[in-house]
Amino acid sequence: MSIPHVGQYIPDDIVGNLMPVGTNVGDTDWYLDRLYDFADELGASVLKANYSRYVIDLNRAPDGKPLYPGSNNTELVPTSTFKEELLYKSGRNPTSDEILTRREAYWVPYHKCILDTINELRDRFGYCVLFDCHSIKSILPRFFEGKLSDFNLGTAEGESCDIELQNLLAGALSKYSNYSLAVNGRFKGGYITRQYGNPREGVHAFQLELSTSTYMDEEPVFKWREDLADLVRPSLKHLMQVAISWTPK
Repeated sequence: MSIPHVGQYIPDDIVGNLMPVGTNVGDTDWYLDRLYDFADELGASVLKANYSRYVIDLNRAPDGKPLYPGSNNTELVPTSTFKEELLYKSGRNPTSDEILTRREAYWVPYHKCILDTINELRDRFGYCVLFDCHSIKSILPRFFEGKLSDFNLGTAEGESCDIELQNLLAGALSKYSNYSLAVNGRFKGGYITRQYGNPREGVHAFQLELSTSTYMDEEPVFKWREDLADLVRPSLKHLMQVAISWTPK
C-alpha cells in the first residue's frame, strides 16, 4: 500500500520561496493514514510519504511527462495549486537543477522502496498486489466537471492488474450502495499504478481516488470527521480484504 500524497513537511529552504498558500499544503491527501488505520492488522505493507507533494509529486513521471496529455496537469514539481493559485513568489520557481536535486533526494528513495517491496513480495509469494491510495476534493473544476464520484477505481483501463481482480475490487466497493463508484473514469491510475502494474510479470496495481467528502469537511478547513470515517471505513476495509485474499489463476 503506497500513500504518496499524505506528507505535509516542506524543508525550510523551499518554504522561503513559497507564497503563503504553499505553506498551507492544501492539496494534501488528508488523513489517509488515519483513515486506513486497519491496514497493519490486515498484514499489508504500508509506505507513506513524509514530504508534501509541493516538494515533489511522487506520483508523476521522473521526466515530467504529463499523466493525461491534453488535459490540465500538475507537474513533477508543482508550481500551482489545484485551484490554480501560484505556489512560488515571483522569480522563485524551481530551476531545472533544483528539480533534479529534489528528484534524487525525495522521489528516487520512495520509488526504490516501492520496487524493493514489490520484488520482495513477488519473490516470496510469486506475485504482488500494489494499492496506490489517494484522495481529492469532490469539486475541483481544474480537473473535472461537477462533483466527483465517492470511489474512483483506476487500473489504467485494465492494463495494470488482472481483470478478475479489477472486477472483484469494483464489486467490493459497489456493495455499499450509499457511495457512488467510477471505474477508470476521470482517474485511471497515476504514474505509480501505470509504472509498476504489470500482470504478466506478477504485479497487479490499482489506485483508489477517494472523495474527501466521504470522511472530512472540505470547507472552510480540512477537518477530520470521525462520524463520516466510521461510515466509509467498512467499504475500504472490504476492498483491502478482497485485494489481500485474491490470488491469480
